[in-house]
Amino acid sequence: MAYKKHNGGSDAGLELDHELPPAGPDDETASQAAGGKTAQLSAAEMEAELEKVRTERAAYLDRVARLQAEFDNFRKRNAKEQMEYREYALAEALKTLLPILDSLDRAAKSNAASLDDFRSGIELIDKQFHDALAKLGVQPIPAEGEVFDPNLHQAVQVVETVDTEDNHVIHELQRGYKLKDRLLRPAMVRVAHNPK
Repeated sequence: MAYKKHNGGSDAGLELDHELPPAGPDDETASQAAGGKTAQLSAAEMEAELEKVRTERAAYLDRVARLQAEFDNFRKRNAKEQMEYREYALAEALKTLLPILDSLDRAAKSNAASLDDFRSGIELIDKQFHDALAKLGVQPIPAEGEVFDPNLHQAVQVVETVDTEDNHVIHELQRGYKLKDRLLRPAMVRVAHNPK
């Protein structure tokens, strides 16, 4: 079969000696069968892969459910332990304070011969109470004569004076306390303002 091509105004002849034969009905069937076998193989592989993914998913869900249950149990156990610890700590603090209550009860029932005897008994109870607080970690905040510290002192009055340095506490109205490094109650104080 001869093929003529017009190229740039000149005719050039080109023969195609080798043409592919047209596809027959047997070739199409073989091609479809090969593609079908590949499709069937892929479907089987895909089904196996899907089953593997389902198994892994079930295992992960089971593991998550177990971890959630373990976490819930841990949280409940931790809350119970904290409650028990608070109760134990409170019991220990109360044991420290009970002897002071006993001393106050004895003082209330006693018939002190004189006011001095009664006063010395109250001073002993006061010392006993401060010792018990110190055992628990409670310390009084130094105030009188100290430089005013707004983190530890609460100024209720500023007094103009030339007898005390400026911004110093001249009188403690109510003692303040700290529990270790934490402020329990600030000291209520009068603060000096020295214009000089």
